[in-house]
Amino acid sequence: MTLTFGLAIYFIIWWLTLFAVLPFGLRTQDEQGDVVPGTPGSAPAAPRLVRVFLINTVVASIVFFLFWLGVTQGWLDPETFPLGLPIDVPRV
Repeated sequence: MTLTFGLAIYFIIWWLTLFAVLPFGLRTQDEQGDVVPGTPGSAPAAPRLVRVFLINTVVASIVFFLFWLGVTQGWLDPETFPLGLPIDVPRV
């Protein structure tokens, strides 16, 4: 797997896991009982984006490690993917 391909896959995994991690620990303004005028009650009371990004980075790193392990160990080979992804397959 080339560095560029690995970074691209990591970015895609990071972006996809962000949507799964965003609601972790979220409290809405309705739940807090303090709705700011002009915002919906379902808006977050305190988004804590740095915390969300850190959790997301950890989750994405674990998923990417599993993907990398699958590619390097031969569990996932280029024929598994459509469009012929540029993966360096070690020759034995």
